[in-house]
Amino acid sequence: MLTWESIPAQNIQQLANALHNNTTLTMLNLYSNEIDEEGAQYLAQALQNNTTLTTLELRYNKIGIKGAQYMAQALQNNTTLTTLNLAFNGIHDEGVQYLAQALQNNRTLTTLNLALNEISARGAQHLSQALQNNTTLITLDLSRNQILTEGAQYLAQALENNNTLKILRLELGHIGSKGAQYLAQVLQHNNTLTTLDLVHNLIDDEGSQYVAKALEYNTTLTELDVGGNEISADGAEYLARALQKNTTLITLKIDGNRISVEEAKHLFHERYHFDYQMAYPR
Repeated sequence: MLTWESIPAQNIQQLANALHNNTTLTMLNLYSNEIDEEGAQYLAQALQNNTTLTTLELRYNKIGIKGAQYMAQALQNNTTLTTLNLAFNGIHDEGVQYLAQALQNNRTLTTLNLALNEISARGAQHLSQALQNNTTLITLDLSRNQILTEGAQYLAQALENNNTLKILRLELGHIGSKGAQYLAQVLQHNNTLTTLDLVHNLIDDEGSQYVAKALEYNTTLTELDVGGNEISADGAEYLARALQKNTTLITLKIDGNRISVEEAKHLFHERYHFDYQMAYPR
């Protein structure tokens, strides 16, 4: 693990050269090392040949759009990498487009983290198109991007056809209640998603009602986080009523909403825990 350093491109090149022939390393953590597009290119070249690395951690670097393109090219051919973390790398929508194209062909990546990359609804659209064809990705993290309502709609369209994605994280995606509605509609019949993170998304009681309706029909979601939104006791009541019909949800997190401890206790009774997290023993 090499973190919180500033590794020159020359040293990244040496590391990449070693990866070409290495047959034992499975995880490489280069978190926060100011790796730029040149460094990303060296690493991507190594991934073209390496057959053992399964996890590459590149959070908080500076690979940018071009670096994302290099990584995408590597993913077209790599058959061993399962986890790629590119959070906070200035990838933007253009970089996401390259990665989305790679996902159309890649058959091994199961976890992709693109949080904090200034991705908009257009980037979500690129990923939506890829997810409709991809059959291996299980976890997608788009937290702290400007996904907005439009982006949520694109992602909902992907969930209509995708049958492998299990975890979707959209914290601070600014999707609003309308965006929650799009996702809720598909959740009524989606049978693969198990975890949905909608923390801090400007969802009010109307949005909560849409989500509650989805919970009445959904049979696979086990964890739902709607913390940090604008849900009052009325919105929480919709959720509480839905849980009387739902038989699969294990954890519902509602902390940071417009609901008091007393109101939560009244609505959720013995299922309520002080941190506003309801855990349902089945």
